[in-house]
Amino acid sequence: MKGVVLAGGSGTRLQPLTNITNKHLLPIFDRPMISWAIEAIVNAGITEIMLVTGGTHAGEFLRLLGNGHASGIDRLSYAYQDRPGGIAEALGLAERFVGDDPTLVMLADNIVENSIRPMVDNFLKDPVGARIILSKVDDPVHLKHLGVPRLDESGKVTEIVEKPSDPPSSFCVTGIYMYDPSVFQIIKTLEPSGRGELEITDVNNYFVNQGTMAYDILDGFWGDAGESIDAYWSVNDFVRFNSANK
Repeated sequence: MKGVVLAGGSGTRLQPLTNITNKHLLPIFDRPMISWAIEAIVNAGITEIMLVTGGTHAGEFLRLLGNGHASGIDRLSYAYQDRPGGIAEALGLAERFVGDDPTLVMLADNIVENSIRPMVDNFLKDPVGARIILSKVDDPVHLKHLGVPRLDESGKVTEIVEKPSDPPSSFCVTGIYMYDPSVFQIIKTLEPSGRGELEITDVNNYFVNQGTMAYDILDGFWGDAGESIDAYWSVNDFVRFNSANK
């Protein structure tokens, strides 16, 4: 299984901190934010990783990570997204790297308390279609800013709704996804959304409609450190006192 870390985006929600660097290079407690995502993937048993980034600070990732060996990576590749075209477009840049293997995709501003290895192992038992990781969110106002799954009576995902005015469940879709190689052909069929980007929610809903979407519910803390300044500091405080990727 290959790993793809997505570390692009303009980081406007973390301005002015991101006026001087990529948001994924900002510190979370005692290390750069991206180091936590890489640790999560390596701890899940994946040691071939591609980092996709963009913007004017892309070279700083090479300075930080080098060949990846110090981070437990056997093979680290890099790709450059030359415009803000969306998460799905960024993933599409990893097609040749991933090849015919299943892949774990992680947005580099996602921080988790506990290991994601059990979820990866679940997907590898039958690596067909897609598998997403959900997290329980108690605040319904917060849910309105996230991707939220609609579940039927049996617990099956029937739709993923992006930023719903009336959230259909109390779970959100985290920025951690697993796909079989068909995901790259799906990305090629997407049309840009109203904001001009290829949306990962459209990818996930394709698998939902095909009946090949599974999920796990994350145990423990999950945070998106890039969601807002308040979220960034909340994630910092959690990691400082509790650590992550346990």
